[in-house]
Amino acid sequence: MLNLFITYLSTEKRLSLHSIVAYENDVSSFLSFVGVDSIDDVGEISYQNIRAWIVELINEGCSNKTVNRKLSSLRGFFKWLMKGSFIAVDPMQKIKGPKQHKRIPEFVKEEEIDIERINEVFPDSISGLRDRLILEVFYQTGIRLSELINLRVNDVNSTSIKVLGKRNKERLVPLSGQLYEDLLRYIRSPKVDRSQSDHVFLTDKGDKMYPNFVYRKMKFYLSLLTNLSKRSPHILRHTFATHMLNNGAGLETLKEILGHADLSATQIYTHNSFDEISKIYDQAHPRGGNE
Repeated sequence: MLNLFITYLSTEKRLSLHSIVAYENDVSSFLSFVGVDSIDDVGEISYQNIRAWIVELINEGCSNKTVNRKLSSLRGFFKWLMKGSFIAVDPMQKIKGPKQHKRIPEFVKEEEIDIERINEVFPDSISGLRDRLILEVFYQTGIRLSELINLRVNDVNSTSIKVLGKRNKERLVPLSGQLYEDLLRYIRSPKVDRSQSDHVFLTDKGDKMYPNFVYRKMKFYLSLLTNLSKRSPHILRHTFATHMLNNGAGLETLKEILGHADLSATQIYTHNSFDEISKIYDQAHPRGGNE
C-alpha cells in the first residue's frame, strides 16, 4: 500500500527525494500507530485515531511545527486514497493541527555582507573563489540549497540562471553582470577538474556538491560575517528576500524569483521589511520616533 503511494508521489506529483522520504516516514509512522498494514483496512481509520496520534506526537515532545508537517503528509495520503476510491470518507476533514506561531525569518544585515567584508574572509585560491561564489549566488539570487547543488553549466547565461525548483518546476532567476563574469572565471578555470561532472559547483575532487559540504562552508563563512545564531544557506535566502523588499521590490516579483507557489509564503518577509520602514519613518518624519 505505502509503495503505491510513494510511486504516485514520485511519478505523478514529481516530488523531490527529500519530500518523498518525509512523506514515507510520516505515513509509515501513523500506520504503525493505528496498526494498519493493508489497503483493505484503511477505511476503518477514523478521525479519532488521527487525534490520538496527534496527542502521542505531542507527548513525545514533537513541536507544533513538526506535528503540522506530519499532518500535511497524512492529508496527502488520504487525498490519494480518496482519489483511488480506496476510502469513501476522508477522516482528515475533521482534523485541525495545533496552532503554530510564525517566526520572523532571521537575516544578515546589509553592512555585514558588503563587498569589503566579503573580500576579507575568503582566501585567494580556487576553493576560496568557489566558496565565495556559492555565498554570492545564494545572496544575490535567493535560490535554495538543492537548486544550487543541481545547477549546471548550461543553466548559466549572461542575464539569468535556470533553476529546477520544487516539484521540478523550472524558473529563470536574474543574474548580475559581475556575478556572471565571476562564475565564468570559476567555470573556465583550468584548476577545476570538470571531467566527471557538468555541475557548476564541484568539490575539490571534481565531484558534484552535496548538502552537508555546502552547509558546512556557509556556516563557517557566515560565522566570520555575522553574529546570528543560525548560519545556513537558508539564512542567505531569507537575507536576499528581506534586502529585496527593503530596497523596493514588490511581493509578486519576489514570489516569482523565490519560486513560491503561494504569495502567503512570501508575505512573511514583510515583517522584516516593515521594521526597516519604521526606522526610516522615525528618522525622516518630523514627529517620528519616541522622543
